[in-house]
Parts: sequence; structure tokens; C-alpha cells
Amino acid sequence: MDDAAIVTDNRLEFGDLLPDGGVLLALDLGTKTIGVATCDAGWRFATAGKTLPRGKFTQDCGKLREIVKERAVQGVVIGLPRNMDGKEGPRAQASRAYARNIATALDLPVLLWDERWSTASAEAAMIGQDMSRAKRAERIDAHAAAVILQGAIDALAGGGF
Repeated sequence: MDDAAIVTDNRLEFGDLLPDGGVLLALDLGTKTIGVATCDAGWRFATAGKTLPRGKFTQDCGKLREIVKERAVQGVVIGLPRNMDGKEGPRAQASRAYARNIATALDLPVLLWDERWSTASAEAAMIGQDMSRAKRAERIDAHAAAVILQGAIDALAGGGF
């Protein structure tokens, strides 16, 4: 695995791989869907993108590769579903495996980012925008990906944790 295909949960290590910043792609991995978000190259604003139906890895990877090419993505942030006590369960292990596979397939560095409360935060924001329940259900994963990405870029750009 070369430098581009590194998977880490250390924001400083990830940031060192991208000294000039660059567009990042965030993924909120669900069992049926993948929420997608991107940010600007200066790591200021995360924006919810598509919610992709989850299929076989090669199909998912093809769709993600299109986004990477279209947006000139430099790195990937994947939500790491930790338990409330901070421990990792089977879903976290599955996310780590997906991260390793996507890092290799896309030849990009991957940052695993704690996603606790991301869905609840995204839903609260959408309710605040008076979004209908049906529209929220359709967009929740992409908005959760944006919450994950905003947390990561805030920490990367501002040195927070």
C-alpha cells in the first residue's frame, strides 16, 4: 500500500498526507445506502451530496470513482460507528474493512472519523429546515455524511479534535 492508500483515524497523519488541502469526499455507510458529502478544497464547508443505494463493492466503487474524478477528490473521510462508550463493535470493524478496500481501489488516503450523533444532528438540522419526514428519510444519510465531514474538516483546518 502506498502513501495515497493509507487508512488512519489520526487527523494529523491524514492532514500531513494532504498538505495543500483539497476536496474531500465523506461517506456514511449504511447497510442499504451510502450517504455522500463533499467539501471545498479549503476545508471550510461540507455539503450533502447523493444518497447511493448500496450494492456490491465493485458497483459502489464505480459510482464513487465517478464522484472522485468529477470533483478532483484528494482524500476520503468515512464515518466510524463507535458505541456510545467509545468501543468498537462489528459495524466499526465492517467500516474499517470498507475503508481499507476503498483506499486501495481509489488510491486515496482515508480518515476514519467518529460518527456518534451524526445522524441525530443531521435529522435535527433537517427538522429545523422544516423538511418533510419523507424527504428527511430520503436524504438523512447524505446529511449525516456532511455532519461527519464538517467535524473532520473543522478539526483538520482548525487543529481541533
